[in-house]
Amino acid sequence: MTTPTLNTPLGVIKDAYIDAGLNEQGQNPDSDQVVTGMDRLTDLINIMQVDGLKLWLNVDTAVTLVAGQATYTFMPSGDVNMTKPLRVIQGYWLSPDDIRTPLTVLSWDDYLRLSQVSGNNGAVNSYFVNKKQTQLDVTFWLTPDATAALGTAHVLLQTQVTNFSNLTETMNFPQEWRMALRWGLADQLATGQPQTIMDRCQQRAELYRTKLDNWDVEDAPTQFTPDARAGYAQSRFR
Repeated sequence: MTTPTLNTPLGVIKDAYIDAGLNEQGQNPDSDQVVTGMDRLTDLINIMQVDGLKLWLNVDTAVTLVAGQATYTFMPSGDVNMTKPLRVIQGYWLSPDDIRTPLTVLSWDDYLRLSQVSGNNGAVNSYFVNKKQTQLDVTFWLTPDATAALGTAHVLLQTQVTNFSNLTETMNFPQEWRMALRWGLADQLATGQPQTIMDRCQQRAELYRTKLDNWDVEDAPTQFTPDARAGYAQSRFR
């Protein structure tokens, strides 16, 4: 059985120019088309990441806790040395004997309503995410004390797709995403073409993208549990 064709930028760009009616079958894109295709494919990949869950990008990431340190940066050369992740999905604290304690996520409102965020070190029970331009900060509450620092905090991150740097490398997408990338790029390139071509590219780009977004979900059923904190909220009219 042969190995499936790998996702390479050049392969996707070549097919997209043919799909958009700009090149004929068997014709390779010229150097200008390759540059344009690479730029637009990169833009397409980057915007795809903000539209929902991409399961292969989820990474359980350990954070080494330091007693008395509440905030940890996720960035190159940061407390966690990595490319800035897109978001934190959930977290837990792992004890030295491998027992997990789920952590509660705090919104800006939750965090700002905390009466004391320093000088009250203890067991970690929550975390607050501050999304900045070049880094992502995670603040744990309570600030870990010496006992909490013996364990490890874990956060489930949605990481960024690794952008390609050359035309023949394998892109950071599973094989099943190739058609969505191909027709999504064709839709970008087809501007100014006859209306029938533009319509075809747009329809197929939406079709394949919708199929993959609907498919890229966890196999286990999703259950929703009411947030117990809501029971303590009061209306401002009371």
